Amino acid sequence: MSVSVFWFLPTHGDGHYLGTAEGARPVDHAYLQQVAQAADRLGFGGVLIPTGRSCEDAWLVAASLIPVTQRLRFLVALRPGVISPTQAARQAATLDRLSNGRALFNLVTGGDPEELAGDGVFLDHRERYAESAEFTRVWRRVLEGETVDYEGRHVHVRGARLMFKPVQQPRPPLWFGGSSEPAQDLAAEQVDVYLTWGEPPAQVKEKIEQVRAKAAAQGRTVRFGIRLHVIVRETNEEAWQAADRLIANVDDATIAKAQAAFQRADSVGQRRMAALHGGRRDKLEISPNLWAGVGLVRSGAGTALVGDGPTVAARIKEYEALGIETFILSGYPHLEEAYRVGELLFPHLDLQVPLVPQPRVVQAHGEAVANDFTPEKKVARG
Repeated sequence: MSVSVFWFLPTHGDGHYLGTAEGARPVDHAYLQQVAQAADRLGFGGVLIPTGRSCEDAWLVAASLIPVTQRLRFLVALRPGVISPTQAARQAATLDRLSNGRALFNLVTGGDPEELAGDGVFLDHRERYAESAEFTRVWRRVLEGETVDYEGRHVHVRGARLMFKPVQQPRPPLWFGGSSEPAQDLAAEQVDVYLTWGEPPAQVKEKIEQVRAKAAAQGRTVRFGIRLHVIVRETNEEAWQAADRLIANVDDATIAKAQAAFQRADSVGQRRMAALHGGRRDKLEISPNLWAGVGLVRSGAGTALVGDGPTVAARIKEYEALGIETFILSGYPHLEEAYRVGELLFPHLDLQVPLVPQPRVVQAHGEAVANDFTPEKKVARG
């Protein structure tokens, strides 16, 4: 089975070292364009664009990069509680049309109460997932062409609908990651691709089995992906040296500060990441070639596959055997590491490279009258 490999757009910053401004570089539109075009050229299936107050807006970044890429897909964040599901569906359909079917959506409930409060979200963990479930039910149905009336605890719409359909039918795919019981329940009911952070294979296997069983109980199937960093070099020795260099400027005070900040999060996934290393530098290889050094100072995905091309490919195939189909990778700095992955790792994988989307038939229509459609006719567009 071929695998799809995505890359990452570092809209929160980039550089040669973690936890320091030394070796950092400006991340402006020109740089993001370089990273996106490199990923497009090398055969990555898409790019994940992060979300949060430390990041540039994912939707605007994706929209700005559509015209300068050909086949790259953009995985952008849906934020329940911050936007209405109907407005989010309109934006999703627009991005899908503008990109000619290259839009993917990642449901993000958030895990940092301080950041969520800044966005006006004051729900606890369980209630956020309840709100996310209601949001997603409406979002999906509207995108699939229904006129929706829905009254829940958190979401209430009447006559919600789209005038302009997305390219992908019945709608663009929905991705989601979460390790808690409510998160897995949501995934089983509604999402297309369940994402896990890069835990050791035994732990990933357990999560996949849990979500798969929950989905089967609802008569559904779910696909699986994993989010990892990667440090690939011509030899294993060089790769491990590069891993050490990445955290060479991180002192104990910086690690302690970062770990204390992560502790305030109510994210089960974040707690699982932190437990892999316990804030210690001396036991960072937590599974063969799986290194937890990134998580000493970075929230979210905190592990990296480290090694030469054949070694990293072998570890990827171990995850693939568990049911993982998509690997979302990243590395520092993201431009250079994209090329290293393309040149050193891709030759050892059965890689699924997306095709350039072909011209499609679109609907011609005049200006809307009374907030409704005018008569349509089909016109071929390039």
